[in-house]
Parts: sequence; structure tokens; C-alpha cells
Amino acid sequence: MGIFSVNPAKENTLKTKMYALNIYEKDIKESFIRSGGKGGQNVNKTSTCVYLKHIPTGIEVKCQKERSQALNRYHARVILLKKIEQLIKGKESEERQRIEKIRRQKRKRSRRVKEKILAEKKIISEKKRLRSSFSDFNKSYF
Repeated sequence: MGIFSVNPAKENTLKTKMYALNIYEKDIKESFIRSGGKGGQNVNKTSTCVYLKHIPTGIEVKCQKERSQALNRYHARVILLKKIEQLIKGKESEERQRIEKIRRQKRKRSRRVKEKILAEKKIISEKKRLRSSFSDFNKSYF
């Protein structure tokens, strides 16, 4: 286990991504805050919430997903990297693409597309209706 008590492969992936985006530990101000909510005595007594600030960009991240401070440090860095990547790459970033895909899926269909879909549905339902009436005919005939 490394610094963040996660899989060493995940930690190495994080480090390489940080290196690729030119983000260094010296540029990150890290502090710990007491978490709130679920977690019982552990959360109330220890400072498991992690606050990160990337000084060059001014991006701030707060993370209290887990009860472990080490895991929260890892998750906070992952979130920080996503935000900085989104800032740097803009439209090309994975997060932006995911959000755009969801937006396209939720967008209302145009009237023309709706009419086309309904026309196809009517054709299919007519085929099914004809099949059922034909099978009824065969039963009564034989």
C-alpha cells in the first residue's frame, strides 16, 4: 500500500495523470476538516474530510466520501484532476463529453422525428394485428 492506502496501480495511474497535466504536490494546499453525517464516532472524532486547493488555478475540492482520511485524500485528488482537466481541455475532456452525451439523450425530440417513430410503430402494430387475425382465421377454417 502506498500513501493513499489504495491499490498501487491506482496510485501510479493518479501520479502519471498528475504528471501529464503538470500538476505537482507542491502546488496543492491540503487541509483536513472534521466530517459530518454518517460514520459514527470515527467521523466525529477524527478529521477525515479532505480539502484541496490547487494554487495556480484556484480550484478547490472537498471530499468526505469515505470514513478513511487516506482514501478521501486519493478521491479528492482524482476529483481535482478531473476539474483541472476540464478547465485545460475544455470540450475534449472526458467529463465534458459524458455530460454532453447525457444532455443529448435528455433533449426533446423534434416533431418530425416523433412523427417518424409513430409511423413506424403504427406499421409494426398493423403487422401484429394482421398476424393475429390471420391465425384466428386459420383456427376457425380447419
